[in-house]
Amino acid sequence: MERREKWRRFLDNPIVEWTIFAAGVLLIIGGLVIAPLPGPGGIFLIAPGVALILKTSMWAKRRYVRVKRWQPKAGRWMDWALRRQSHQRREALRKAERQGEAPESRAGN
Repeated sequence: MERREKWRRFLDNPIVEWTIFAAGVLLIIGGLVIAPLPGPGGIFLIAPGVALILKTSMWAKRRYVRVKRWQPKAGRWMDWALRRQSHQRREALRKAERQGEAPESRAGN
């Protein structure tokens, strides 16, 4: 548990947060530059860039939530693509509801 706490403190450092944010912006720019070329190359840079920005920017998180509310179906796909834990929890609840089971409680997660 101590390693996790050290890692969390490291990521909370403003210099590290800004570096991660800048890396995300650079990945998105690189993806937009590569996007016109044939093939799916741009998406492989844009998706990680968006994930890095969402990790560090409250403004981006608020926009992300707004888009998800506006387009719920697209929001599910975005959550799936970003491998968000909240998506995995919601999918487990949906699956349990479809099967008529009570959802498992996961205290502490």
